[in-house]
Amino acid sequence: MNPTDPTHPADPRPEGAGRADDRPADGAERPNPWLSHPTPVRTVELISGDFLITVNPVDGSEIEPCPPGSQPPTPVRLDADERAEQRRAGRPPIPPGPGAPPFPLLERQDERERLVGLLGRGHSVRLTGSAGSGRTALLEAVAADCENLAPDGVVRLSGHHRTVTELLYELYAAVYRSVLHRPDRAGLLELVRGIGAVVVLDDLEFGGDPLDELLEAAPECAFLLAVTPDVDAPIGRSRLEEVLLGGLGRGASLDLLERATGRPLTDEEANWAGDLWFESEGLPQRFVQAGALLRGRDSQRADSGAYEADGVFVHELDDVPYGQGQGSQEGDGPTAEAPHDVPLPTLGEGAAPAALLASRLGEAARETLRFAVALGGEVPHQAHLPALVGDTHADAAVGELMNAGLLSPVGPRYRLAAGALAQLEARGYGVEATSRAHTAVQHFTWWAGHPSVTPRRAASEADALLAAMTPLVSSGEPGHASAAVLLARGAAPAFMAGLHWGAWERALRIGQEAARIAGEVAEEAYFHHELGILALCVGRLDRARAELETSISMRGAVADKRGTVSGRRALALVSDRENGNTPAAFRKADAEPPVSPSRGLSMVVPVLRPPSPDDRLTLVTRRDDTPAAGAPTGAPPARRRRPVLGGARRNLVAAGAGAVLAAVLGTVVTLGASGNDTPTDRVQTDHSAEDDDGTGYDTETPADASTKKPAEPGGRPGTASSGAPTPGTSGGSESADPGDSPSDDPSEPDDEPDPSDPDPDPTDSDPDPEPTDTSPSPSTSTSPPPSTPTSPPPTSTTPAPPPESATVGIPVEPSSAAPSDSATTESTESTGGTESTEGTDGADATSPVI
Repeated sequence: MNPTDPTHPADPRPEGAGRADDRPADGAERPNPWLSHPTPVRTVELISGDFLITVNPVDGSEIEPCPPGSQPPTPVRLDADERAEQRRAGRPPIPPGPGAPPFPLLERQDERERLVGLLGRGHSVRLTGSAGSGRTALLEAVAADCENLAPDGVVRLSGHHRTVTELLYELYAAVYRSVLHRPDRAGLLELVRGIGAVVVLDDLEFGGDPLDELLEAAPECAFLLAVTPDVDAPIGRSRLEEVLLGGLGRGASLDLLERATGRPLTDEEANWAGDLWFESEGLPQRFVQAGALLRGRDSQRADSGAYEADGVFVHELDDVPYGQGQGSQEGDGPTAEAPHDVPLPTLGEGAAPAALLASRLGEAARETLRFAVALGGEVPHQAHLPALVGDTHADAAVGELMNAGLLSPVGPRYRLAAGALAQLEARGYGVEATSRAHTAVQHFTWWAGHPSVTPRRAASEADALLAAMTPLVSSGEPGHASAAVLLARGAAPAFMAGLHWGAWERALRIGQEAARIAGEVAEEAYFHHELGILALCVGRLDRARAELETSISMRGAVADKRGTVSGRRALALVSDRENGNTPAAFRKADAEPPVSPSRGLSMVVPVLRPPSPDDRLTLVTRRDDTPAAGAPTGAPPARRRRPVLGGARRNLVAAGAGAVLAAVLGTVVTLGASGNDTPTDRVQTDHSAEDDDGTGYDTETPADASTKKPAEPGGRPGTASSGAPTPGTSGGSESADPGDSPSDDPSEPDDEPDPSDPDPDPTDSDPDPEPTDTSPSPSTSTSPPPSTPTSPPPTSTTPAPPPESATVGIPVEPSSAAPSDSATTESTESTGGTESTEGTDGADATSPVI
């Protein structure tokens, strides 16, 4: 398959035709090779700053922090041979066919010497000249003279459609050898700051602060900047030398016209050239085009016998052959005039000669001009012209246009000469420009996805590809926006892998707008994802978050799981960068020396936080009431502060005690949380007076002859030998402190009873107590002894609202004045907060609420 002809079929046989040996023997359908062998996707891994990026054209680029040991080595400088090879690669290709004759620099010797002298002293120069004044030719001559002035030689750059950042990266790539590595902004400035070269920058399009930024970034470089008068002037601190480039004189202009024509001028042509010099202000480009006009006039005036075999005009020969170039006479008749007498072009045609020159070109050259007008002045590479024009010899059209003076070199490509675009559009060359742009987009889509096209080759033709997509976005015709989306999807990964990130960003924005117009949500999500990756790489975190969140939402709408996962990974990396979690911060922390503990400690002992009053857990311990020595009588006991760190043994003991305490507290909390779900942990209130052993103690406090088992771990109460159930205390319950019960006089609290007293008096409570909140106590819960029953036990259970806090039922003395005064036993279940009452021999036995 011809890679320059996308219309050539892969199989020349018509659809459905085939040979007998191509079909399987069993008569089954032959498998589709496009389905069984899919085209592999080209993925490229590159490093940008401290990020490792995997270019994935299908789901979107993957980005992650660069793993340790994967950082590229420090870039090294190119040697002289590599720089020369790079300069040759940066020049436009030589078109096939006869080339245009070289023209010497006329009346430019003074400017040339002045520029070389300023650059040799390390000064930067701004060369200002109109379009077509010969700036590019003068820069070529000066660059050849300054080849050995700087250690890094001469660097040729093009400022056409370039920003400051793009120019800095191109300067870095022209001096350093770096493969698939794009340093971040800080690394770029550090590397560029050490470059010492003469930078020749043509077609610069900015001035002011951006220009000052460019000059400050490379202080060791001497810049030669070529601009047009409409570019912003530099600021005062730029320290640039200004050199103005004007037109040629009358004599130099006529000399150039003779060289372009290839013969001496006649008097009529010299007068016409004088008027043209006055009209064009001596611009060299006008006289190069005027020479092409005179050559075309000569070819039209000459007949079929006016040329020799080598193509030289007959009148240029010393001995003119008999009967050629002169009128024949018969007898006494008048002299016959030349059969093809063509007048000179008018002065207007000489000042704007593009349309007249195009009319004298071949059909392939004129069609190439139409494509150049459709692409905004960008001329496709000569390798694309046979497929675009439909002529196998259309690649020779570039040389034909160069000889006519209609093209100008711009970096590694060609563009229409200054003023030619407007002149051709006025003569109808822009008709059906959108249709031709659509054709170019279809061709470039196929070409960008071809396996033989490298990312670097695609990046070198980025301007033509972007120019083809731009008119389709706003054309409004069906299918044009979708075609632009396809080209953007195919070209954007190539631009990214080719390290032409300026073109990558423009392609993404054009593709995103085209996808929005076409209604292709999945494609629009892809472009938002790539824009987020780009913003993350350049450090614009807010923009990266906005783009990635938009992409994730769109991909969620179309159920793109793989794309959503890729977007969430990148968004997580954005969050890390916003929080300051960068590899540089980690490396800085690792580089700090470790701080040794004071006093030679080899371990760190955890210091436990004392429990706050709000904690619901209580530590059972005995209060030390022993007064300190020398303390006044009646003073509260002073707490003795013991040092936490006092030797190896004490450290070990403290650590062990802390671990045991943490385990105990964890067990208590766990049992308390799980006790709410076990019905067997409820407090049983079926204990009666018969279960009392007559000692006056609660059945929970065993007597000497009691065979009651201790409480099992987990808060399950033991079982007495008589088999009667006894109320137990769950692991997560709270015990009631007898000393916390309200006294007869609320204003004067009673003395706090000793927790070791086995027989607290429960009759000191208020005859008509109200349930009150109690705080946890170190002592275990006890039940008051039953009293003599005076009323029959209640037969109904009165529900009560669940209490908001733990309460303790206070026993009251029985009263026979009213039956309603008989107390009921209230108990609260630990699982639901419900309360039930049960009489115990006519006395009120209130169980504590656990």
